[in-house]
Amino acid sequence: MELHNTDVALRCNYSTLAEGLVKDRRAGRIPAGRSKKLTEKLQEGINRIDEAEIIFSAGMEHRFAVVIRFPEPLEIGSTLVNDTDPQKTGKAPIPPKPENKQSERVARIAEKLIREASDILKDEERANYILLRGFSQVPEIPSFEDAFGLKALAIATYPMYRGLARLIGMDTPVVTGDIREETEFLKNNLNGYDFFFVHVKKTDSYGEDGNFEAKVSKIEEFDGVLPEILAMDPDVLIITGDHSTPSLIKGHSWHPVPVLLKSPYVLGRLSERLTERECTKGELGIFPATGIVPLALANSGRLRKFGA
Repeated sequence: MELHNTDVALRCNYSTLAEGLVKDRRAGRIPAGRSKKLTEKLQEGINRIDEAEIIFSAGMEHRFAVVIRFPEPLEIGSTLVNDTDPQKTGKAPIPPKPENKQSERVARIAEKLIREASDILKDEERANYILLRGFSQVPEIPSFEDAFGLKALAIATYPMYRGLARLIGMDTPVVTGDIREETEFLKNNLNGYDFFFVHVKKTDSYGEDGNFEAKVSKIEEFDGVLPEILAMDPDVLIITGDHSTPSLIKGHSWHPVPVLLKSPYVLGRLSERLTERECTKGELGIFPATGIVPLALANSGRLRKFGA
């Protein structure tokens, strides 16, 4: 989706509502094909609310996106509207409330959007309600290439991560399939880029579902293609995540995220495996995630100087 400076963008979930309470925040992770049909149905039924154009876009499984397009740019602070997702089942959805006067307009349209969508979806067994998250406008962020001097390619099957990569100027071709297809795409597109962001989604999904065995299986699937990635002879290889999602907790957690960095300049030999406990012994220690790319640059010989 292309965003304008008049737009407010939302990431949304199809969900299951029963007796006024959220029974399933992800509508049973409905198939992408079903999600696409429901999103098309919403678009047919809702294309304007008041003065704003409403644009829907299907994602993967239960996720979809909405853009509220106003006729003019909004005032600063206009997106300060709370998420409607209660983050727990058995709770009522949270009404979209403005946090200031500027955001009253957006909150009013969001409230009408939920009401109209609920009427369209009322006969659905699972995806009968929508949850709205992350009211946002296009941020002013320098491109990845401007910040780090690296031309970057994002390889992700999940649309949200392609969208995030596009925000910082990475090339974001549509890639379908799973880890095997992503690896093949990487092999076929090594020329012309300095940095590759390869994203695997399902470890997070299975963690949120509490499915330990499936999460382990997905990690082992990545282990199976790792020799092929190493055979591409990267200057630096980093394996990490954006947050921890333990299957025991069934959600995001506060635990430090394991980071593996491979280069000829790593001291190493302090930890033996890539696990949470072994990583506490590693030479990198616990550090802010903002330090990852500078470390990659240093280990690839692309920094003039590390530190002051």
